[in-house]
Amino acid sequence: MSSHAWILLGVFLAVLLPTAKPLGIHIANVMEGRCRFAGRFEAALYRVCGIRPAEEMSWLSYASALLLFNLLGVLSVYAVQRLQAELPLNPLALPDVRPDTAFNTAISFATNTNWQAYGGESTLSHLSQMLALCVQNFLSAATGIVVAIALIRGFARQRATTLGNAWVDLTRIILYVLLPLAFVEAIFLNSQGVVQNFVGHHEVTTLQGSRSGRPLDLGQTAEATPNTPPDAAAPPAAGASAQRLAMGPLATQEAIKLLGSNGGGFMQANSAHPYANPTPLTNFVQMLSIFLIPAALCLTFGRMVGDLRQGWTLLAAMGLIFVILAIAAMHFEAQANPLLTRLGVDPVGGNMEGKELRFGIADSALFATISTLAACGAVNAMHDSFTPLGGMILLIDMQLGEVVFGGVGSGLYGMLLFAILAVFVAGLMIGRTPEYLGKKIEAREMWLSSIAVVLTPLLVLGGTAIAVLLAAGRAGIGNPGAHGFSEILYAFTSAANNNGSAFAGLSANTPFYNLTLAAVMLFGRCGVIGPVLAIAGSLAAKQRLAAGAGTLPTQGPLFVALLSATVLLVGLLNYVPALALGPLAEHLLLRAAE
Repeated sequence: MSSHAWILLGVFLAVLLPTAKPLGIHIANVMEGRCRFAGRFEAALYRVCGIRPAEEMSWLSYASALLLFNLLGVLSVYAVQRLQAELPLNPLALPDVRPDTAFNTAISFATNTNWQAYGGESTLSHLSQMLALCVQNFLSAATGIVVAIALIRGFARQRATTLGNAWVDLTRIILYVLLPLAFVEAIFLNSQGVVQNFVGHHEVTTLQGSRSGRPLDLGQTAEATPNTPPDAAAPPAAGASAQRLAMGPLATQEAIKLLGSNGGGFMQANSAHPYANPTPLTNFVQMLSIFLIPAALCLTFGRMVGDLRQGWTLLAAMGLIFVILAIAAMHFEAQANPLLTRLGVDPVGGNMEGKELRFGIADSALFATISTLAACGAVNAMHDSFTPLGGMILLIDMQLGEVVFGGVGSGLYGMLLFAILAVFVAGLMIGRTPEYLGKKIEAREMWLSSIAVVLTPLLVLGGTAIAVLLAAGRAGIGNPGAHGFSEILYAFTSAANNNGSAFAGLSANTPFYNLTLAAVMLFGRCGVIGPVLAIAGSLAAKQRLAAGAGTLPTQGPLFVALLSATVLLVGLLNYVPALALGPLAEHLLLRAAE
């Protein structure tokens, strides 16, 4: 690793950790009704919607409300896409989206996955991008956060039958957390050059030639060539190369895509596009935005359970695993491709294939690690072009269950499931009934935790096996062999863990992949949220016990090590055979060719 890579990683952590604390405390204040900004507007909104904020819900009612909320989101996103041609704000006159693609996209954005098997700027109108996708980015992110809040209440409350009011929780998260943060970030991104307009596209003459024969100014459009005023411009002359540059309201969608760990881009190139991520500064801020809320929620947890050390312990475990994986990814990408070396090509700094020159290897590898760990799916480089071992790290990031920071809300409740497993393992070793935060972890909690933890590997490995066996699945492979298998494994890993990034060599915009991946995304989200809320309800009803001489301390370095080991062992061992068939086999074949 270069000195730049070490400095980048250090500065990132140095900025993230102090920023997370005040935000975490703010979220706790918001969710406990202590936010001084709440007032008449919120009350008026409840009256209009017929919500009684004082009435709390059982875990089952809470889950039903979230299910209804997200079902309405799926239907609205699907309808907007299918009626796109008849709706306004469609400057390129794009047609309605195909049914299977629209269905996949609707499930994808409702589950906070944001898997996109299409080019955003060439498939969706401005209205579809804003009314369907951008709005759903807020709603799906809010869903993940309120589920985590409900689980925190399960630990914090005693002999309670309720977990809060889902409608109030969703309203407060959107109004007082997501909207203010997204507004500030959108303004910043726009100030740095991220596009925000309602123009369909600009036509420009490229560097290959211009009508005047002189090099073209990059800021100049085809309607305004060097010697012609804009109102008198003629079309480009024969032989000149013209290109359409897509435009639109990017800054607003970029902000919530990152803050909400959504990942779906306005442009097909996502955060590699210069209109979406123009400079190293915006790249750094985007990386920070992806981890900001997941890190803050750890401290929200500590504040709401009455022991901030518990939150710092979870954050330390996440940070430890993150640093290990980030260093591994940057190290593997700093290695030159042996096939290129054998041809006499001497790459500067390592594997630059598929990476933007304005970011380089270290920034691209760190962005990819953050994105895959955080269930975000935003990309600033082509993951398909990573080295075999670099790509394997990205797979491992997701296969851990996306609990290392993870998605907004989903990372925290996923890590708390592993914490329950960790104290259970510790309880077996010392012969005591396991406890976490004074709550006994009994058969019901272990049964539900096991379902949530085992479901994702079943979806990933089962979906991959079906795709490899069926001709419809194999038809999408563009790279036969080990890498083609890795592309399929990556697609189902990304879908089941609600990430959304891809090894783009797989042609996934087909009825087979649109439907199977949609099913995996849906079960990967709802199949975990259901058990989590059931655990929250079970814990809330229990008495909180005082710590005794035999109680395992769940804060400090010992528990950080135990929790980290549980995540790595339980999360990773399921996938070792599949990784051996894919990236590990590809790495050995690549080295054999040296």
